[in-house]
Amino acid sequence: MADIFLRDADWIITVDPQRRILTDGAIAIEGDRIVAIGKTKDLEPQYSSARRVISARGRVVLPGLIDCHIHTAFQLARGLADEVSAQKFLFERMYPYEGLLTEEENYWSGKLCVLELLRNGVTTFIDSGNYFPDQTARVVGETGVRCVVAKSAMDIAKSPFGALPERFLETTEQALERAEEVVQKLNGCHGGRVRAWFQFRGIPNSSDQLVTRLKELADRYHTGVQTHACFAKETVEACKTSFGVTEIERLERLGALGPNVLLVHSGWVSPHEVEFVRAHNCKIVAAPSSSLHNAYGDLLMGKIPEFLEMGLAVGLGSDHASSGIVDLVQEMFLVAGAYKEVRLNTSVMPPERVVEMATINGARCALWENEIGSLEAGKKADVTLFNTRMPQWQPLYNPVSNLVYSATGASVDTVICDGKILMEGRQLQTMDEEEIYRQVARLIPGILQKTKLEEKIKPKWPIF
Repeated sequence: MADIFLRDADWIITVDPQRRILTDGAIAIEGDRIVAIGKTKDLEPQYSSARRVISARGRVVLPGLIDCHIHTAFQLARGLADEVSAQKFLFERMYPYEGLLTEEENYWSGKLCVLELLRNGVTTFIDSGNYFPDQTARVVGETGVRCVVAKSAMDIAKSPFGALPERFLETTEQALERAEEVVQKLNGCHGGRVRAWFQFRGIPNSSDQLVTRLKELADRYHTGVQTHACFAKETVEACKTSFGVTEIERLERLGALGPNVLLVHSGWVSPHEVEFVRAHNCKIVAAPSSSLHNAYGDLLMGKIPEFLEMGLAVGLGSDHASSGIVDLVQEMFLVAGAYKEVRLNTSVMPPERVVEMATINGARCALWENEIGSLEAGKKADVTLFNTRMPQWQPLYNPVSNLVYSATGASVDTVICDGKILMEGRQLQTMDEEEIYRQVARLIPGILQKTKLEEKIKPKWPIF
């Protein structure tokens, strides 16, 4: 007997190898796996007596969305770094903020982040790396989603791009030892819903030894390694000043590229670096709202359409609350619309390609494509249902088009991860939303006091 029988779905966008879209579709789930998917009339005789039957009438059903780059530690920093340069954003606002966070504040920041991700249909995320990855794993264990965690690692205290806060300072050996400990401790925990990777957080602030040895560790542990790469002109210039070459060219010379390497942003990539990325089958993440908020130029200079045409795995990331939205559905529209605009080409980034970025390509980026990213028998039961009885979904001729061009995460109705219902009818099953808001309100005054940013972030209009 199935545990869940999801039936009568108006549309099921499977993102399977044939890219089938089913009408009047159904999904049968046993334990944490999908055991059958097809037409309701075909599956009903065998699965109608499931322990739980859910009507998906008026719903569009997708694989659980995958956010490939999110700073859970930055969730409490929304509004702290608006209208500042890339250098000031990191070295005068975000790094000092993160360097002052306590373990408890990291936990509640992560809890608030997962709350927003889950409400917007995300079942899997790749945390960008922080200094309390055990707290990120704890949040995932409690809430039922899945993620990749990493311990942040940088061993060059000062680069032409900026100086790190004291909390971040580590020797090469300390960074390596602590990163390896995190992988040993967290990889595979919470029933396999947490995977642990390695990370060198910023290429200009990472030594050759740190980069090469972290890549060697990732290869040894059969896991991934991630880094921010070429996200702004300033980082490219800083790398050239310190090392004589651009960022990805430096990684190529160090032998630190490969199919288990995730390059985040990658907007300022030179033509010959494009070939390095292709030759090594690296994974790429686009983060459109981040670039739009911080004026990085990634959408203007980026090669995301070309990387996709090459068949590379290009995922989508919301980056952080500091750039506004944490809604992967809106990120789909932004990446599609922005590239159409800057290329003056309406055929660039069609909606089908963008949905792949948020699902199966995201799974490839997370090195998890054998289990998640599409709705197929045998894969993990990660499912997101959108309510189409909303103005943003009507009229509904083409669900792929509506999803990318008009929907938002606010239309997500039900989320299933690992075969467990985490949200149903917009009601969260594993999180106390009001308690999260109470804890965040309690922590905000202390964060403002520590960061000394209160005067800098006030509205420009008079407050009475």
